[in-house]
Amino acid sequence: MKKIGLFFGSFNPIHIGHLILANYILEHSDMDELWFVVSPQNPFKEKKSLLKDHNRLDMVQLAIKNYPEMRASNVEFSLPQPSYTIDTLAYLHEKHPDYSFSLIMGEDNLINLHKWKNADTLIKNHHIIVYPRIFEGEKKDSDLLEHENISLIRAPVIELSATEIRNMIRTGKNVRPMLPPEVFEYLDGSSFYK
Repeated sequence: MKKIGLFFGSFNPIHIGHLILANYILEHSDMDELWFVVSPQNPFKEKKSLLKDHNRLDMVQLAIKNYPEMRASNVEFSLPQPSYTIDTLAYLHEKHPDYSFSLIMGEDNLINLHKWKNADTLIKNHHIIVYPRIFEGEKKDSDLLEHENISLIRAPVIELSATEIRNMIRTGKNVRPMLPPEVFEYLDGSSFYK
């Protein structure tokens, strides 16, 4: 059975932190592939700052073109909005019954997982790979880390923020080192985030 890691996100824009993390997970787990699932709308985020879906998908495709084990997925573009992870996973299982899907999420998301739609079912039926994050607010060890379906992977903590990158672009600062070269070129020739 092919093992697929699903890395959900807005990728607004995708940056080198995403690639470093994705590569680390592929190299330190039994995943055969890692799919960047470009989310049209996160139920917990406002939509106004999002680039159009196809622009963000284009950037992911450009960023991963030299990584054969990585894929860009637009699966959520055709699903009802807002997107809920449990619904996307059900759709993917139906479409790819021979694949085993694992969810990849940051430690900050794990703490809020109880707020997700059908969180208990999600945890019971899916393997979840959790990577470390620095986040504001009280950091409490989640009891979920003890769950048999949840694995903490000691990936490097790369604290790059897409929000900060967008703000830097808006104010004319250099973001070249933070983005894959193809993504920098894509944005540099556009008025995105300005």
